[in-house]
Amino acid sequence: MGTQRDTRTRIQDVAIRLFTEQGYEATSLREIAEALGVTKAALYYHFKSKEDIIASLIEDHAQALDELIDWTRRQPATPQTRQEVIRRYAAKMTDGRHHEVMRLMQRNQAALHGMRKPELIRKRMQELIDVLSAPDDPLAIRLRRSMALFALHAVWFSPPEDDLTPRQRMEAALEVALELADAADRVRRHDG
Repeated sequence: MGTQRDTRTRIQDVAIRLFTEQGYEATSLREIAEALGVTKAALYYHFKSKEDIIASLIEDHAQALDELIDWTRRQPATPQTRQEVIRRYAAKMTDGRHHEVMRLMQRNQAALHGMRKPELIRKRMQELIDVLSAPDDPLAIRLRRSMALFALHAVWFSPPEDDLTPRQRMEAALEVALELADAADRVRRHDG
């Protein structure tokens, strides 16, 4: 089972790279198989189509978001919890391939439009934003909390700095995200 999982992961890694570099529509299953050094039939054993590969990537990302949303719902709605949610989300974006999936989706929006799976991520992100805010929070507070999460995405789309590691990029984004969340909480305390 481990070898099949490793092969599946290798296919996903190559597909992410090619879909992001060349575009989803411009990349064929044959090119993915060639980049892996396997036959197209071997690739079909794991994925029948490019859409299956995208679906698997999104499902993995959605599962990570579900775990974070579930954890958040079990916590008290405090500034400390919100900051911990942002820290945990930053860790998920840094570790693994979650930021690569988000970049792939952003760069292939038109090609992925109409597929059901990308909508899954949008819904999960909305759920995460919803658990960070109360229904009666003013729009400006909800926006600050939303922007805190999106700051963790934005760092992957800013011009690459050759001397910065992914961890350094995320540390800078996390600093901004926590400042936005803190500002929302200060405004809420002041208005409340």
